[in-house]
Formats: sequence, C-alpha cells, structure tokens
Amino acid sequence: METVNITINNIPLEVPKSTTILQAAKMINIEIPTLCHMKLEDFCIENKPAGCRICMVDVKGRRNLVPSCVTECTEGMVIETSNPRIINARRTVLELILSDHPFECLICPKNGKCDLQSLAQELGVREIRYTGEQSTYRMDTSQAIIRNPDKCIMCRRCELMCNTVQTCGVLSAVNRGFMSVVAPAFEQNLDHSPCTFCGQCVAVCPTAALTEVDQTGKLIQALADPDKVVVVQTAPAVRVTLGEEFGLKPGTIVTGKMVTALKRLGFNYVFDTDFAADLTIMEEGTELLNRLTKYLNGDKSVKLPILTSCCPAWVNFFEKNFPDLLDIPSSAKSPQQMFGAVAKNYFAKQLNIPREKLVVVSVMPCVAKKYEAQREEFRVNNDPDVNISITTRELATLIKQTVQDFNSLPESDFDRPLGESTGAAAIFGTTGGVIEAAVRTAYELYTKKPLPKIEFEELRGMEWIRKATVDFDGLKLNIGIAHGLGNARKLLEEIQAGKSEFHAIEIMACPGGCIGGGGQPQHHGKSEIIKARQKAIYEEDRRLPLRKSHENPYIIKLYEEYLGHPMSELSHELLHTKYFQKQPEIIIEND
Repeated sequence: METVNITINNIPLEVPKSTTILQAAKMINIEIPTLCHMKLEDFCIENKPAGCRICMVDVKGRRNLVPSCVTECTEGMVIETSNPRIINARRTVLELILSDHPFECLICPKNGKCDLQSLAQELGVREIRYTGEQSTYRMDTSQAIIRNPDKCIMCRRCELMCNTVQTCGVLSAVNRGFMSVVAPAFEQNLDHSPCTFCGQCVAVCPTAALTEVDQTGKLIQALADPDKVVVVQTAPAVRVTLGEEFGLKPGTIVTGKMVTALKRLGFNYVFDTDFAADLTIMEEGTELLNRLTKYLNGDKSVKLPILTSCCPAWVNFFEKNFPDLLDIPSSAKSPQQMFGAVAKNYFAKQLNIPREKLVVVSVMPCVAKKYEAQREEFRVNNDPDVNISITTRELATLIKQTVQDFNSLPESDFDRPLGESTGAAAIFGTTGGVIEAAVRTAYELYTKKPLPKIEFEELRGMEWIRKATVDFDGLKLNIGIAHGLGNARKLLEEIQAGKSEFHAIEIMACPGGCIGGGGQPQHHGKSEIIKARQKAIYEEDRRLPLRKSHENPYIIKLYEEYLGHPMSELSHELLHTKYFQKQPEIIIEND
C-alpha cells in the first residue's frame, strides 16, 4: 500500500495515499468540526459535498484555506487545524449560515441537540454581524415528518440518505443562489411524493429542518382523560437505545428502567411489542411453511419468495414502486399493528370495556410507524388499532419532563398477559433478526424436531445484502436479507426478472434495521454506535429463558382461548392485511 508522510499540528504522520486531511486528523484524535460531512464506515456511506466550509484547515504553501473533508494528503504536506486564521474563518462562515437561520432556539424541537447550535457554542459565536434578508419557505407537515425549509443549511445529508442509500429520490436541491433549498421536486409536500417516511433524512439532519411529527401533547391529553384506559407497547430496539438520551453508552440495555418510567408517566398497563413479535412469527412463519409446502407439492401458482412485512417504510416502498409484486410479501401485519388489534379486541374484552375507550400507544424506533398507525385499513368504525405512535426521542422528552433521574430508577417488569416475550422477539430490532426468529420456529414446526442450535450466525451481520442457506432437515431454504431500501430495490428487481434464488427474504428500510431507525437517538454518522446497539440486541436474546416464539406460554394461551390457531379465520381478520398500489401524484401547493 502506497503511503505519504504529512505533518498535522507539528505531529508527523504516515497515512495511506488518498486519505483526506479530515481522516488523517482523526487517526491522531484531532477533531476538526464539520456540518455537512458524515461517514458511516461500516456501511460505506459518506456525505462530503464540501458545502459548509466549516472544516477548513491551513496547508503550508497554499494561499487559501482548504476543506479538509475532500482535500487529500500529499507527500510532505504540513497542516494546521486550529490557528487564529482558521478559527476566524470558521466563525465567519458560521455567522453567515446563522444570518439566514431562524432565531428560535428556545422553542426549536432540536434545542440542545442541534449540530449548528453546538458548533456556535464551541466556536464562541455570541453575535451575528451580518444582517439582511432571510430566505423563507412554506412549511410541510406530513403524516410522519415535518419539513421546515427555513432551517435547512444545505448540508445535503438528507439527499445522500434519500437518493443514494434509500433510492427514493424524494429530496434534492431546488432553486438557485440565495433561495436554494433541499426539497421534493416542484416543492410539493412529502405526502404527495414517493416518500416512504423511513425517517432516514430525519436521522441525519443536523438542524430541525427535518423532524418527526410530535405526538407527545396528544399523549399527555390521553393520560389525563379519566374515561380512557391507556396502554403502551415498546418495540425491541427502544430498550437498547433509550439510555443514550440520558448519557449512557450506546448498547446499554435499560428495559427495566424504561418500564418503571412508563408506569410513572401514568400508563394503566405497560406491555411489550415483543409479545406481538412472537405472534408475528407464528403467523408469518406458518404462512411461509404453507406457501413452501404447496410449492414443493407442485403448485406453481404459489408466490415465492415470501417477503417479510414488519417494516412500514418497506411496505410503503413496494406499494409505490413495485405494484406488480403486491401478492409476494407476507400478509401478516407488523408487530405494532398486531398488538393494537389484539389489545383493542382481546384485551378490551378482558377489561370489559369498548375498544373506543382503550387508547393504545406505541413507542417505536421508527418515524414510519406514525404513518402506519394512520392507515385506513387499520381502523374499525374509524377507531384506529394504534391511537398514538411516538419515537424513542419523544419518549425521552416525556421522561425528562416528568421523571427526576432516569438512571437511578428501579427495575420493573412488563404487565401480563401482553408483556411476555422470547429472545426471538428481541432480535426483531436488528437486520436479520426477523428471519432468524422465523427460522427458529419454522424449523421445529416443519421437522417436528428440536433445533440443533438456537443462534444462526449465517443470518447475522451488517452487509447490505446477505445470502444464506438453512438446512431444514434435508430441505434447503435459501434466505436473502437486505437493509436499506436501495438494497431492497435490487432484490425486488431480481424477482421481477425471474432471477431470484430465494425462498424467503427479510427487508428492513433502515441501515442496521430498527436499531438505526429514524426515530432513534441520532448516531451522528458513527457506525460503531449502530454496532453497539446490535450487540445489545443479541445480548437481550441470550439472557431470556425462552428463545423461540412458539414456546411463549401467553401466545399459546391466546391461540387456545381466542384465535384458535395460526392463519385461522379470526387470525386472518385481526392479524393480516392487504396491500395497495400507491403511485405518487404530483400536487403543487401554492403559497
């Protein structure tokens, strides 16, 4: 490997050729501030438009300061990263950015977590010397995401995620000069665009130009209503990320503290979405076996591969982009919606109250869950199965408002009967987890034999697209796994072309799966944070006494007392759905 010798802040350093100055500085723990640059090493995702100019450094012999994120090191290069010239230049650039930015930090949803705000504090910006006209745009509020273009700083991070990673093609730079902004084509609303509400744009936005729709106010009103019984369900990925909002290191499991906090918030019952994840496996796994059995018996009308359907952004994606494949995904609802259906019917009957009196709240790592909860097919007499969906970040905000010290809270258990779960449900939170959980159950249901091993390492990892073959006692099951919608597109195009080799495919919209969801604490481009969350998910699986969905005693009881059996008529009514062609239409809103 060819290398070059450089000097950074009087420190000699040998680096591989083509290394940028920013990368080289990080090698010796020198931090250079950035706004537009973002790199997730393990995912090969990098945003470097060199637009913000905050990362400028001084290279000896060069007249002008250079952006460190795109300037490659050359032999003998002498670099300074923090002399007075650099600091003054960074402050000037930051003041210019702030001069065209709303001054409403105290009421901004990103207050305290805004990269622009943090940088202004670090650089000691106390006044803005540049005044004049500020660009203004129309606010865009969708079902799940709020777009406030006034706060866009043109870092282009959202473009990278939307166009390159997710291949949705919703966001791009429009207009010219002073009025340039990142927006959908023709500046239409997100609701009328190909947006899937995956929230990856929200996850990487350094300001409040993109945020989730805040439903904490609606939730507080529900908790204060004496005529309502309010229950909450928490997704598996939330318990390994919530602690980050309270200063704990990534991957810290806070399940017990989270349950205590929710009970202190005033919920009547605190349940676990993992229960519904186990239920999902019973339905989706049975559906897989039914299709596979028919196929092996010569029924060529059977649609394979079967696609998992737990991720609402993924569902939205194939409804909008692959309407000819709507009969291929599993008809099973997501765990969120399965839980809502069971709560509004089975549990409401146990409480002897009408379903309208029961308010079901979900805490999700996902922005798209807000959209999913509002879908018309998940309502009965206009009463939604899930009334309110909040993100991990929103839950943290609520806890901070009402609970003194999260880190000192005692541990509590979920309520029963909808709070018992297995390790198979816990791994739903990461890429590869849903299909591994399905395999654990499907193997034993198909072979009538105990699993020779619980963990399927061949289904795990962070590669964008993974392939594995699982031996069902002589039956070779070909499995595909993808995370990130751009990679889902590749697998779907193979299916369209008749080239797919798989019997089953798991797809998750977000990098890393739900642990990298758009509603999670921001990872700021650090892939090691996502990897730490994944490790914690598997730890949660290993610590649970039951690790196969079909062994959950409360799931068994639910079928015995209410549903009958997987894929029964009642199961189909409550736990399954249909998909719809949703070609986006162009509707241009006038100011």
